[in-house]
Order: sequence, then C-alpha cells, then structure tokens
Amino acid sequence: MKKEYDFSKGKRGAVRPAPKGKTRITIRIDDDILDWFRGEVDAAGGGNYQTLINNALREHITRQQEPIEVILRRVVREELQSVA
Repeated sequence: MKKEYDFSKGKRGAVRPAPKGKTRITIRIDDDILDWFRGEVDAAGGGNYQTLINNALREHITRQQEPIEVILRRVVREELQSVA
C-alpha cells in the first residue's frame, strides 16, 4: 500500500437513484438496535438488515391501525394454540 495516493484526477462515480417508492434518508439508530437487526440477518443466513427494519416498522404501523377487536381475537387465538 502506498503512503500517498493522487486523487487529483479522480471522478465521483454515479449515484444510483433509489427505487420507485423508496426514499433515501439518514437516520440515527442506537447501536444495540442496529446490532440486533444485523444479527437477525446473519442468523437467517443473509439478507438486508435495512429491509428487516423496514418490515418491522411496517408491521408496527399495521398493528397500530388494527381495531382492538382484531387484536383481542388474535391474542386469544394465539393463547389457545399455545395451550393445545
């Protein structure tokens, strides 16, 4: 490895645009949270932790919009299955 490199003739590469329906943002996430998501991806044998975070946020939003009756029925059904 050289001690110095000459970047005077360097050119910036093309910035790939985000796919339709996606927006590139900068977000600060606690280290332990990010480590958990990365660990989940590693445990699954690969993938993208950003997709996993997106899916978790989508699930949270969906659950927030569910009527209490739907939530209650789901919880009761899950509890009945766990004792069967």
